[in-house]
Amino acid sequence: MSDPIFTHDTLAAAKGALNGLARRQEVISNNIANVDTPGYKAKQLDFESALKNEIKRSPSLEMASSQAGHLSPTGNPDQLMRILDRAGGTSRADGNNVDIDQELLDMSETSLRFETLTTLLGKKYSLLKEITRR
Repeated sequence: MSDPIFTHDTLAAAKGALNGLARRQEVISNNIANVDTPGYKAKQLDFESALKNEIKRSPSLEMASSQAGHLSPTGNPDQLMRILDRAGGTSRADGNNVDIDQELLDMSETSLRFETLTTLLGKKYSLLKEITRR
């Protein structure tokens, strides 16, 4: 019997999520760095919906090779990540719409998600390590 937590697809999805969360932190940091830049529009990163669609579309996140001569996939997982202008928010007189409170809240939430996912993966690997010792 195969437990889905031990499948390669789960690890690939977790890797995609960690990459997306790390990239989101970069976007948030960029917003914070530009809080006083006239005309700057706050950005946001949407990777969850694209990651969910990719997982639903294909049971495996990797391409299958049916012949030895096939090339290995060269797709970039960052293609799933889209940086968009953040909708809403109030623009100041200088045209900047970065809300520092919102950015700090988003940064905290993203950090918690990243930490939770890394903790779960650490526990999974500890369990696998324990299983292999027996």
